[in-house]
Amino acid sequence: METELNTQTTDFTKKKKMISSDVLIPKILALFAFISIFTTVGIVAILIFESVNFFRAVPFLDFITGTKWTPLFEPAQFGVLPLIAGTLMVTVIASIVAIPIGLGSAIYLSEYAPARVRNIVKPILEILAGIPTIVYGFFALTFVTPLLKLFIPQVEIFNALSAGIVVGIMIIPIISSMSEDAMVAVPNSLRNGAYALGATRFEVAVKIVVPAALSGIVASFVLGLSRAIGETMIVTLAAGSLPNLEFNPLKSIQTLTAYIVSVSSGDTRYGSVEYLTIYAVGITLFVMTLLMNILAGYISRKFREEY
Repeated sequence: METELNTQTTDFTKKKKMISSDVLIPKILALFAFISIFTTVGIVAILIFESVNFFRAVPFLDFITGTKWTPLFEPAQFGVLPLIAGTLMVTVIASIVAIPIGLGSAIYLSEYAPARVRNIVKPILEILAGIPTIVYGFFALTFVTPLLKLFIPQVEIFNALSAGIVVGIMIIPIISSMSEDAMVAVPNSLRNGAYALGATRFEVAVKIVVPAALSGIVASFVLGLSRAIGETMIVTLAAGSLPNLEFNPLKSIQTLTAYIVSVSSGDTRYGSVEYLTIYAVGITLFVMTLLMNILAGYISRKFREEY
């Protein structure tokens, strides 16, 4: 009788602990989710609030359409187009480097490489993602730029081409790893059906696997390019600090992030218009990445394969 009573007591205690955990754990997880949301809302709210203060002093139209950016000099001019042009130039060069190499390596790892080779090559490729960006910046300045000078003598010491190439190298692991994961998730039945119809391995990879994994591949592109747009140290060290509105990749330019770094050094008076440009440039960068993500979501939904 006593043994049965002890057993019942133990079962009751276990059930009580299970009920407590079932009630407590969802609340903890919900708290974590709300912390993430509140953090995002707080960042956006600060950007908007401080940007509104900036646009009280500088007309929005002058900011978004102006072609000269000299907020720290007299006369001060606040046209952000040179910074946007520099950012987009570096991003385009990076995409030209990273997308073909990243997607090609993903196709090889997913469709051609034996398991032993994949298990060796993929971790080595992903090591690139762990290298500090300041190391990439010095690599661009001390190796890539002198190498470019051997073939293009007119390239300047600080230039968009060198920075774009190295930013592209930096985001290759992001595109390659995510794209390869999306391709591996494609069911083998689709591949086997294509092989049964006489398709070659290359045709299966390009015409079957890539379209079936398109949503994941697009996500990898967007994540990689968003990383390129937001890159700071590489462009600060290798691209220069001249906000010129031109599209010559051999010349020095300045990006949105590089400007934020230069003004955040502490020499600018807090609360001044020059200081508030940090937030105006920051919200411009935020809007650019937001538009990219919206476009990527649309493309993913439009071309998503159901299987």
